[in-house]
Amino acid sequence: MRRIFICLILFGVATMTGCTAGKPAPQVELVVSAAASLTDSLKEVQADFELHNPDIKLTFNLGASGTLQQQIEQGAPSDVFISAGNKQMAALLEKGLIDGKWQSNLLTNELVVVVPADGGVSLASLEQLAEPAVKKLAVGQPESVPAGAYAKEALTYQKLWDAVQAKIVYAKDVRQVLSYVETGNTEAGIVYKTDALASTKAKVAFTIDPKSYSAIEYPIGLVKASKHPEEAKRLYTYLQSEAASAVFVKYGFRLPGR
Repeated sequence: MRRIFICLILFGVATMTGCTAGKPAPQVELVVSAAASLTDSLKEVQADFELHNPDIKLTFNLGASGTLQQQIEQGAPSDVFISAGNKQMAALLEKGLIDGKWQSNLLTNELVVVVPADGGVSLASLEQLAEPAVKKLAVGQPESVPAGAYAKEALTYQKLWDAVQAKIVYAKDVRQVLSYVETGNTEAGIVYKTDALASTKAKVAFTIDPKSYSAIEYPIGLVKASKHPEEAKRLYTYLQSEAASAVFVKYGFRLPGR
């Protein structure tokens, strides 16, 4: 009887062990706080990264770089930060919230003026934004949206900022600027080239002279408070690989120095 009892116990343990061995290892979730202008390219990059790193699941927190910066400062969970401006990354570096050894410039971009794809006003220069035909101009909030800060810089350079003040409609991020133009709520908007290329309802009217604003750079950095630093380093390295770079270039971004 005792031998039967022991055998039953051993059989139960063996069965439980077999079930446990068959279960896949739990995935590590990495939170990537990234500029809204990276939305489409990151979704494609995610598929390839997770295919080759099945132990990691990516979750994106997309928005205005200034808003993301504030969230990280306030302790919101984040493992990797990709900003659309150096100002936000520099602020986090200064506060010791980004690992300086794991921080670099990932991408560059350009600034364009967009109009609705189905017609609307015909524009070829910034000066025309001050004309009566443009009743409303969508621009990102300069204090928190890098695209808005670059737009203000370009308009100020051309001595047009004061002239267009009354017609500006501010947006929470560059994707909202694009949406205002796509829906016809504004006659024009200032966005990144990459956002314009991703839209079928808005088109590029003209490219803004890059001499009129600071270089648009997308720095990437690892958040020091990350609970998964080794996995975050894997993603950091992958995002600068040839495979990831090819995706970013396909969506209109440029690589540093090219």
